Amino acid sequence: MPTLLEELSRVKTYEYTAEDVREFEALHDEIRALKAERNAVIVAHNYYRPEILKIADFVGDSLELALMAAKVKDADVICFCGVHFMAETAKILNPGRTVLLPNLLAGCQLADAAPAEDLAARIEELRRDFPDLAVVSYVNTTAAVKALSDIICTSANAGKVVASLPNRNILFVPDRNLANHVAEQVPDKNIIAWEGFCYVHQQITPEEIGRIRANDPELEILVHPECRPDVAKLADAVLSTSGMVRYAKECSATRFLVVTECGLSDRLAMEVPDKQFVKGCKLCTFMKVTSLEDVRDSLARMRYAIEVPEEVRVPAERALRRMFEVTEGKPGPATC
Repeated sequence: MPTLLEELSRVKTYEYTAEDVREFEALHDEIRALKAERNAVIVAHNYYRPEILKIADFVGDSLELALMAAKVKDADVICFCGVHFMAETAKILNPGRTVLLPNLLAGCQLADAAPAEDLAARIEELRRDFPDLAVVSYVNTTAAVKALSDIICTSANAGKVVASLPNRNILFVPDRNLANHVAEQVPDKNIIAWEGFCYVHQQITPEEIGRIRANDPELEILVHPECRPDVAKLADAVLSTSGMVRYAKECSATRFLVVTECGLSDRLAMEVPDKQFVKGCKLCTFMKVTSLEDVRDSLARMRYAIEVPEEVRVPAERALRRMFEVTEGKPGPATC
């Protein structure tokens, strides 16, 4: 069993010292005690800091975390190491449990790109021309936007969700790059894209990826569908973060270029030490703002509790449950 120092030494985003690791281990002990005291579970998104991933009870992408939130049974408290819309999703699915977001600065620029009042106006406008319009919202949206939606999707299941609908005309909110990816998967649908994008993935250019591939043509290139279409075209596989994890673990290839937020490369470096993960990635300020101290303080002080009004929560839950019904709670395969 590798030590925490040995595992974190594989991480390339940060340079951890032995003193850093000793502090992490002390904080881990505090957090474990608080978890037991609060009857809490800690979940963390793939993009979070490695020292937080190591103390989490569950690590995953948006779909996996949504599924986990839907199935929590015994915990009184969910400490959600993600961003605000993810904690909202957990609260939508667990109205009787306390959901904590350790740092209120952990927002999401993509979710903010689709205000609910703007979406309501756009739906009204489009339905004049497209009476059969269905609204499909990416999980990276606020609770209020989910409440206006017919069904939710994630990057792992977006194509399957859209294909399941009888409607031909689909307003896809809020990520235009994921909408483009879905349009390629489901060409018989008229995909009307909201003009939002993830600033982290939008920064990644085909020139950067092409330069890395030219220097190392044997690399397997894995690209997240929030990336630009001209970047996705360079990929060996376009996958959600959970799909990338499965692909890297299951495929015979030993060297990968991981084109998404850098936190995923850190997770893979720790979990798959016999393979190499080259970074074609950018950092997300929102995902990295939360510290291990924030997690401890969140449990110690029961802060910051997320609330969703019932008039928003109920229709938002309906849209989320429809996603689970369509996908049977399963992400798509990671094909080598």
